Amino acid sequence: MHRTDCLSSPVLVTGATGRIGRAVIGQLLDAGVPVRALVRRPEAAVTLPAGVEVRTGDLTVPESLDPALKGAGAVFLVWTAPPRTAKAVVERLAAHVRRVVLLSSPHQTPHPFFQQPNPLAALHADIERHIAATGLESTIIRPGMFASNALAWWAPAIRAGDAVRWPCLTAESAPVDDRDVAAVAARTLLHDGHAGGDYVLTGPAALTQAAQVDVIGDVLGRRITLEEMTPEEFRSLWEGTAPRSVADMLLAAWSAAAGRRAYVTTAVADVLGTAPRTFRQWAVDHATAFTEGP
Repeated sequence: MHRTDCLSSPVLVTGATGRIGRAVIGQLLDAGVPVRALVRRPEAAVTLPAGVEVRTGDLTVPESLDPALKGAGAVFLVWTAPPRTAKAVVERLAAHVRRVVLLSSPHQTPHPFFQQPNPLAALHADIERHIAATGLESTIIRPGMFASNALAWWAPAIRAGDAVRWPCLTAESAPVDDRDVAAVAARTLLHDGHAGGDYVLTGPAALTQAAQVDVIGDVLGRRITLEEMTPEEFRSLWEGTAPRSVADMLLAAWSAAAGRRAYVTTAVADVLGTAPRTFRQWAVDHATAFTEGP
């Protein structure tokens, strides 16, 4: 498998200031590839790495993408807008670039955890259909649960020395490290042989939510008290922070996973040739976030 010639041209990264987009930018810069970052507001780019070419554009205004797309060789597409303009945006991508890698979700995966009503599933399915209709050289990457969710979910209580109260503690997932997702994205952008690829990305092992908290406690050298939270308490906890549909989706997924082994793939290793990071490795590398703040 060889590096594609088209990527002497810049790669345009959408969702550039998000955790995956930012990590993909780092991977591409490390590989010596010119990178363009699409941002809606120029001030949002101040935290991006040096060497990134910042372009302003908005997925809800498809024509605003043209300057960023001109001369680009490939696009890493993270959809961060309402669905209305998705078809027009994809058509614009196809008019300018040869290759697109889409950050999607495992909505096609035959496991109850991924088959619950999900507000993102229909959106992702539509974008995938639009991409397929254009004939773009495309790769779909589908991360499962991110290890980094632990930062939003449990880090505040752990930093405060409180018990972690959470629903469905026995539900299993196979958390995947953001860095592995970014590395797969960069590899499929930079190298031929991934056209038509459809990769469900997971960590290497199934862990209950309780076991994930225990791993964090072990890394920190202290026991973290766990308490089961009711679904209604969970909905109340996230009220005002995330849409109720997101809380309902998570609760449905965790409930459906009860008593089932998590879905685990070898896709990260298949693409990268190296094993994915374990949840323990992720926790070690992010330990200070559970002690000193975000």
